[in-house]
Amino acid sequence: MEEIMDISDTKEPSTQSTEDYYDRAKEVKSFDDSKAGVKGLIDAGVIKVPKIFIRPPDELPQELKSLKKDFQVPIIDLSGIGRTDNREETVREIRIASEKWGFFQVVNHGIPFSVLDEMIDGTRVFHEQDQEVKKGFYSRDRKRRVKYMCNYDLYQSLAANWRDTLNISMPVSDYLDPDELPIACRTITIEYIKQVTTLADILFELLSEALGLKPDHLTSLDCARGRSFVCHYYPACPEPELTLGSSKHTDPTFLTILLQDQLGGLQVLYENQWVDVQPIAGGLVVNIGDLLQIISNDKFKSVNHRVLANCVGPRISVASFFAGVFVPPKLYGPIKELISEENPPLYKDFSASDYIEKFLSRALDESGLDQFKL
Repeated sequence: MEEIMDISDTKEPSTQSTEDYYDRAKEVKSFDDSKAGVKGLIDAGVIKVPKIFIRPPDELPQELKSLKKDFQVPIIDLSGIGRTDNREETVREIRIASEKWGFFQVVNHGIPFSVLDEMIDGTRVFHEQDQEVKKGFYSRDRKRRVKYMCNYDLYQSLAANWRDTLNISMPVSDYLDPDELPIACRTITIEYIKQVTTLADILFELLSEALGLKPDHLTSLDCARGRSFVCHYYPACPEPELTLGSSKHTDPTFLTILLQDQLGGLQVLYENQWVDVQPIAGGLVVNIGDLLQIISNDKFKSVNHRVLANCVGPRISVASFFAGVFVPPKLYGPIKELISEENPPLYKDFSASDYIEKFLSRALDESGLDQFKL
């Protein structure tokens, strides 16, 4: 959805002057210490985007212009997967989408519309509740399972993204104490996690079959474990042309399932064009993560995506990440059944925790795949 460009070019911190760098560091710390997030800026009445959110000028003309409408992310109906002929067609559609796009939307997936709507509403209620109550959840402690923050890479990135996030992490245990969750969205969050986890199990079966493997292959590798759920809140932006809701990135997961409201703004990079992922009532967005690209030996693709800032808002989304076993450390690598003399392994073995650790130590828009290539 934009003119052809070299998307791999990123600006390094060293190109900034020392004065700019330290001024930014001070402003970032002041913003972080406020624990108010982007929502706090809007509540304070800002009419200009603070400098820490402004993307470098040389990125904006190429990044945000020349959008096209020629492509559409595949939409896959899951209603017939219980019948053999329909299931085979669904598996074929998933295989094509995973190989070519790395993204698709699913409908008739089994999660009631009411649960989806209530999860969106619960996320909104959390982010719009009394600021002092919300501040009690503000943290950058990676060991804290439930926390609210603005930009996990706030101190690593050149430009912060225009969003706040409630993060619910379940890296080891499938159990989450309900009392750890905010009262504002506790009940619906528990129900949504249960429902979306069931859907993930179904999708991993279909993806296994799409790779020519037995239905339980990916689940037997514990790909559906190591779960985290992020509830994003993108406030309306006074100058959306200067920043992004989320900079371009791939996900450090096996699979991501995204619930988004009807506002739109998510884009995926396809054939060097940014393509809008149009919201579908009752639909969910599914994308292949870096880890699934690795173990599929590049058969499935993890692709860049981003979220535009908008003068209208808030935009609300809930991303469910499935990243594999963290404890005890489990090694992953290209699946042996997919390897042959004609298709040698392209990646070395790795642990999911090591991959996530490297992901969290860098800026969001820096890829982590290359460092695991053979």
